[in-house]
Amino acid sequence: MPPSIANLGRAPHRLMFFVGTLNLLLAMAWWALWLAATRWALFPMPQPDPYAGRLHAFLMQYQVLPSFFFGFLLTVFPRWIGQPEIARGYAWPVGLGLLGGQLLTLAGALGWHMGAVIGALATLAGWLIALVPLGRLARVDAGQTWHLLGCFGALCAGAAGIALWATYLLTGNEPLGNFAIKLGTFGLLAPIYFTVAHRMFPFFAASALPGYQAWRPKWVLAAGWALMALHLALPAPWLWLADVPLCALALLVTLRWFPRRRMPPLLLVLFAGLLWLPIAFALYAAQDLALALHGETILGRAPAHALFVGFFGSILIAMVTRVTQGHSGRPLVFPPVAAYAFIAVQIVCIVRIGAELSADWLAWQSLAAFGWIVAFLPWVIWAARIYTRPRADGRPG
Repeated sequence: MPPSIANLGRAPHRLMFFVGTLNLLLAMAWWALWLAATRWALFPMPQPDPYAGRLHAFLMQYQVLPSFFFGFLLTVFPRWIGQPEIARGYAWPVGLGLLGGQLLTLAGALGWHMGAVIGALATLAGWLIALVPLGRLARVDAGQTWHLLGCFGALCAGAAGIALWATYLLTGNEPLGNFAIKLGTFGLLAPIYFTVAHRMFPFFAASALPGYQAWRPKWVLAAGWALMALHLALPAPWLWLADVPLCALALLVTLRWFPRRRMPPLLLVLFAGLLWLPIAFALYAAQDLALALHGETILGRAPAHALFVGFFGSILIAMVTRVTQGHSGRPLVFPPVAAYAFIAVQIVCIVRIGAELSADWLAWQSLAAFGWIVAFLPWVIWAARIYTRPRADGRPG
């Protein structure tokens, strides 16, 4: 059967993942072109207001990755608490808000400042629509399911971050802009990734490996959330008080969750991606301690990109591939195109971290940005073909 946009409405994850793949490529295409134009002056690219690096952070934190979040959470929230599925119609305004919001934000990146403002407001509108059914389920659950509570709380923090960003765009208040970006990392993305990993990684391992003992104590969730909140609250010279224990916690969960036996590839990539979490927080901790002890700033944005490209990017490929395969009636295997994307992203992450230590850092950043597109493009095409077709087994959804 030929592909059809109508098939995107068959399940929330279809539309939202499709939007996510578009947002992912569009956001990085602009960023790669801007970096190349800035480094080599091959063609004119405007310097947007706000600064391009800050705008890049907003795009990735609040428009690219959340497109995938909402596809996953609109699907699993009711399953986590044994409630009926969320009406499929919710996905359309959410998806259009995030896709339209990003297109307008990119118009802002190309010189139309009000496009960035309207884009933030469109993103917030779609976001708030998604919070309606998710909030209803959170109210029904009444705090019994910590994973639902943590994800919903992080999404609320994300809505606050977008509102702060829009205010910053209108007023030019730099501290608001800085905090919106910081909130995107430690109030939205890191808590959701950590919470979903706590619930799903041991579950997936126990399902695939007989005898595997799932380890998911609630105190781990509580400690992770508290330390991320502490990171948000602390000034720069004191961030080590949050990041050193976060590094220890990330190392602990990696050691406790990682299976000590041969794994199928679809499971292996989850835990291979998880290895970036303690690495990222080790880099954050080293950066913090250098600042606290010597007043020296080291490593630049290397810790953030170990977290974003290494951990977030790797887990994105692993989780979205698993959901795409399973919810399209296909075997739970890791296809070659996903393996290519996963391996390529590891290389991109290493290049991006190394760029912070290079004298020609802008050239290496540009290479990493184009490498991201090369890594993801075949996987995006593969996924989009699935989302626009009916399930392979003929079942609904």
